[in-house]
Amino acid sequence: MKIFFVRHGEDEEGFRGGWSGRGLIDQGILQSRKLAKYLYHHPEQYGIHTILSSNLARAVETTREIEQVLKLEALYTEEWREMNNGILAGMPNKEAEEKYPGVYFNTLHMDTPFPGGETPIHFHNRVRKAFENLCIQLESQEIETNVLVVTHGGVINVLYYLLNGQEWTNKCSFFPIDNTSVHTVEKTSNKWEITEMNLTNHL
Repeated sequence: MKIFFVRHGEDEEGFRGGWSGRGLIDQGILQSRKLAKYLYHHPEQYGIHTILSSNLARAVETTREIEQVLKLEALYTEEWREMNNGILAGMPNKEAEEKYPGVYFNTLHMDTPFPGGETPIHFHNRVRKAFENLCIQLESQEIETNVLVVTHGGVINVLYYLLNGQEWTNKCSFFPIDNTSVHTVEKTSNKWEITEMNLTNHL
C-alpha cells in the first residue's frame, strides 16, 4: 500500500498563504500538467486509484490537471488544508505586517491561534488524525490503494516529523518540499514509512 503526498503547484508570491483562496500562477499550472503526465506514463511506479485533495484553490487547481489526465475523480476535503491563518489568509504581506506585526506561523506559541484561525497544536493534531484515518481506510480496504493526496507544504512537513517519530513544533525546520513534488509513504513491515522524498523528475 502506498500514499503519494503532493504539494500543490506554484502560487502567487507576496501574499499570506494558509487558507488563502488564491490559485496558481501559470508556472504552477504547467508544473501540475507535467506531474499529471508523469504519473500517467509511470503506472508501474504509481498505479493511482484514489485521489484526495485539499479544497483550497491552489490545491484544487493542481488536482484538476491530474484528474483530467488520469481520468479519476478526486474527493476534496478540508482535512488536508494548510494551517488556518484566519483573517490573514490571502492578505498582502505588506498589509499583514502593518496590521499584525510579528504574527507569523513560527512566532506563535503552540497553543496560540492566528487571529480567527487555529493554533499550531490544533493543526498538528488535525494532520495526524487525517493521516491515521487514511491509513485505517486503506488497511480496511474502504478505499483503493494507491492513493494520491494533493495538499500543502506545511501538512507534508508535519507528516515527516510524525513518520520519523520526531517531535514537531511550529519552530521546527522544514524538510525539502518543492511545488508539485511527490513524497511516497509506504506500508512496510507492519508500519508506515517514507520511502521517497521530494521527487521532482517531472520538472
